[in-house]
Amino acid sequence: MLFSISVYLVGVLLHTHVNTNGYEVRKSSMPFQRLRANLNADIGIGALIIFIAMIMVAGVTASVMIQTMNNLQQQAIKTSEQTIRDISSGLKVTFVSGYVQNSTVTQLAIFVRTTSASDDIDLTYGILSLTDSTKKVILNYTSTCFSYSISNGLFGTLNTSNLTSSEFGILVIRDIDGSCNATKPVINDEDMVVLIVNTNSCFSGIGTRADVTGEIYPEHGIHGIIGFTTPSTFVHTIVDLQP
Repeated sequence: MLFSISVYLVGVLLHTHVNTNGYEVRKSSMPFQRLRANLNADIGIGALIIFIAMIMVAGVTASVMIQTMNNLQQQAIKTSEQTIRDISSGLKVTFVSGYVQNSTVTQLAIFVRTTSASDDIDLTYGILSLTDSTKKVILNYTSTCFSYSISNGLFGTLNTSNLTSSEFGILVIRDIDGSCNATKPVINDEDMVVLIVNTNSCFSGIGTRADVTGEIYPEHGIHGIIGFTTPSTFVHTIVDLQP
């Protein structure tokens, strides 16, 4: 007796033929296939593209941020150096004397030195501002009126008649390292120079009871202050105006 049994086993159609007489069992199989829609690959490629784009944007952003930080750092260093120089450097006026002729001050001698621990200061770029309450003048250094030593007194060494209302001369009192010369009058620690001003050219002389103010501005740093009032009478040829 021969009969056939068909069963489904794990997605495979099995046909089993059993021969009861000879106890022969013969099997044949046919794979069972099913079509399915799979979108996982498309989604993975899209995520990969977005991920790569994010990495590129992050890299560009990081590069811009690093460059900006470097620029800011350099600017901060430069600004701090300039600030330190402006604070620690400068000029100060230690004394002012005047030369009197015909009851008026015709020349001013302004003693100037650097502040403590100051950088070197080139007076070529210095600006002297003076006012007698009625007129204000701005003066710059002229190399035609310079002396490295005092040979004929404070007001007799330089020929101030050549000084105009926009020029001042320099008379060196102390220069330890020899840095101050006519071409480049540079002063530093322990140096002292005198700025000579022809007040006849600036104000037609300075009379009695006159309020005079001014500043000497270096190229960088703190400026020196000038401020005095002339006496009510001139008794001596040389008068001390600002201690």
